[in-house]
Amino acid sequence: MMIDLRSDTVTRPTPEMRAAIANAEVGDDVYQEDPTVNRLEQRAAEILGKEAALFVPTGTMGNTIGITVHTQHGQEVICESRAHILNWELAMMAWFAGCVARPIHAPDGVLRWDQIQPEVRMPGPHWAPTGLIEIENTHNMAGGVATPIDVVNEICDQAHERGIPVHMDGARIFNAAVALGCTARDIAAKVDTVQFCLSKGLGAPAGSMLVGTREAMDKGRLYRKRLGGGMRQAGILAAAGLIALEKMPARLGEDHANARLLAEGLAAIPGITIDLNSVQTNIVIFEIGGTGLTAPEFVARMKERGVNCGAAYTGRVRFVTHFDVTREQCQTALEAVEEVVSLVKQ
Repeated sequence: MMIDLRSDTVTRPTPEMRAAIANAEVGDDVYQEDPTVNRLEQRAAEILGKEAALFVPTGTMGNTIGITVHTQHGQEVICESRAHILNWELAMMAWFAGCVARPIHAPDGVLRWDQIQPEVRMPGPHWAPTGLIEIENTHNMAGGVATPIDVVNEICDQAHERGIPVHMDGARIFNAAVALGCTARDIAAKVDTVQFCLSKGLGAPAGSMLVGTREAMDKGRLYRKRLGGGMRQAGILAAAGLIALEKMPARLGEDHANARLLAEGLAAIPGITIDLNSVQTNIVIFEIGGTGLTAPEFVARMKERGVNCGAAYTGRVRFVTHFDVTREQCQTALEAVEEVVSLVKQ
């Protein structure tokens, strides 16, 4: 059986989720009459400490709506240079929200106010004003690092003083909460809107949540319809999402421990370079330049040995742990890396 470390989106629904899907109470969600979707939205809002929530098919849609409810066409969105909203969401920030990114590189993936402040543009006659600040937590392409609560709060406090809202791409906010030893509600306390995925780490077959004020979610519901996200009997998906939300965060520590196992094992292999301090959650990104292989070559040779993984920028490879990969399989993946590297050295 293939060991799949490409992403935590590859998990299959648990038996409990499948049973919930089969027995879900449903209605027409465009009319807001699906009781299971309504329950999911209520619980998501409660858990994140916000007034309301909106169930959307994907995280990209959730982020797009989150950006759009706060901004006007022609404004700038400040984000980290490797942010998902900038690099992996097909320019929806520009195409749909009508905004341009103002990227800032944070070497460790944690964007801080002292980096943001010089890039804030207040309304003036010669430049596009800052309409939104975005934080990614955890930061995917920085290796799953978690932004500490005090850093989030300082950004929010300073932004709000200037009348600028803050959106969090919290696709893996529950991983961040485990890493920081707090709750997702603590992390989201001062943020205006948060998008988080039910299908990353939490194991649902599809779906993400956007949470914020009631006014923002009512506005967001209209954008969801414009984007084609007005589903009908969506309770069959929301039923699995409820289980993901209520039960799956408690086991994320296992994924983090498996990621640490992989990271420490990789660090001991000649030709592999990894920053162990960056491995805080379930994502492991490492450099393979010392092996003599390109990332696509490395990925192909791993697949030949029964391990799926993915390239992450030039010369880097990404492993992502999840509940469908056991500790023993992680050890097997390390053995495959050792074999791939040793054969190149011969």
